[in-house]
Amino acid sequence: MTETFIGFVTSDYLTDIDTVAAYLEAAIARSVDDPATISAALGAIARSGNQGARAGHTGMSREGLHKAFPPDGNPSSATIVKVSKTLGPTFPFHTIASGRSGVTPRP
Repeated sequence: MTETFIGFVTSDYLTDIDTVAAYLEAAIARSVDDPATISAALGAIARSGNQGARAGHTGMSREGLHKAFPPDGNPSSATIVKVSKTLGPTFPFHTIASGRSGVTPRP
């Protein structure tokens, strides 16, 4: 008897904004060694839900939205920002200790 496996499609499990946010946070945390991780995560998020509506909000076609985030792709920062605005989660920036002397973070 042979076993049959189906492919895992991440976008099928990104069904609510909390799950999307947690998935994106995990991708960002893991992206230190591989920046393409963020692109792949945004692509999965973009493919979840109503792609046609999301594409319309970005001013891109459904096919263009799909092509903008291939797993090994490198989308422009403008595309990332445009798509991120329609997806819901945002990119918060936090200061980290850099070890450089003479640099004082703003309050």
